[in-house]
Amino acid sequence: MCRSGSVFFHIRHELQYAYSRPVFLEPMTLRLTPRQDCTQTVLSHRLQVRDPADGAAAVLEPGGGDGLVLWFHKERQTLHLQVEMQVETHRDNPFDWIVTEPAARHLPLTYTPALSAALAPALGGPQHPQVSAWAAELAASVQGSTTDFLMALADQIHHGFHHVGRPDGAALQPEQTLQERTGACRDTAVLYVAACRSLGLAARFVSGYSMHHPPEVSEHELHAWAEVYVPGGGWRAYDPSLGLAVADGHVVLAAAADPELAAAVSGTYRGTGVTSSMEYRVDLRAAETQEALGSDLEASLSADLLTG
Repeated sequence: MCRSGSVFFHIRHELQYAYSRPVFLEPMTLRLTPRQDCTQTVLSHRLQVRDPADGAAAVLEPGGGDGLVLWFHKERQTLHLQVEMQVETHRDNPFDWIVTEPAARHLPLTYTPALSAALAPALGGPQHPQVSAWAAELAASVQGSTTDFLMALADQIHHGFHHVGRPDGAALQPEQTLQERTGACRDTAVLYVAACRSLGLAARFVSGYSMHHPPEVSEHELHAWAEVYVPGGGWRAYDPSLGLAVADGHVVLAAAADPELAAAVSGTYRGTGVTSSMEYRVDLRAAETQEALGSDLEASLSADLLTG
């Protein structure tokens, strides 16, 4: 059981897709429902699609998270999504665990056969030689300690890389981020995952929200970090763009071995010579009690009405 303290979040996330002329939207998967587990509880959740899709199906994703598949029969020129949620996070101490298998205390790590089979997607295959060499050098600097490596890796990426905001586009390959020492949060998360995998650690990509601002971000937006599986700790999260072990300041939407399977929205459209654009807005508020969060929201609403 992870519960200790709590942080209460209210999050409103709007996405607006526009096309230069009507297009056919292929089936689209939304991963906009926060994960339910011992680290966070969804208190309320409301998703609106304007104009409504022609069909929708709630699905259980490969990683165990909730997804929503939408499909469309007619052409359309815009798609507007809005999700509003309240989430309670519980883990105030990210170090409240021990490594329960002696062999897992030192790197490179080898899981038991049963765990290896269960974690296979997150173990990945061979990593780029430059990433592997870099990770091995860092592991040697902490005498091969698994727990020390996980924090040292987050710290080195946080302090040794130039962090940039990049609102769209796929994550860069980890070797490119390493060579350039520059990347958005999804790029450094992918590099973190690759470095861990090169030393036998099962790692996966996470998307969601954070109450903390990376220095390159002036407003709230979708955030990305990593989770690593260690016997005795289970899946533990590390945020390389912020240089910390994740506690109750993050809200998980989805986690997957492949970053594409953790995207908040996945889909394509059909149209010849069509250009598209996407605009988004994330409004995030956090408080230590649900009552304080409610008061904050009421004050915000009153301010909006006065200035509207």
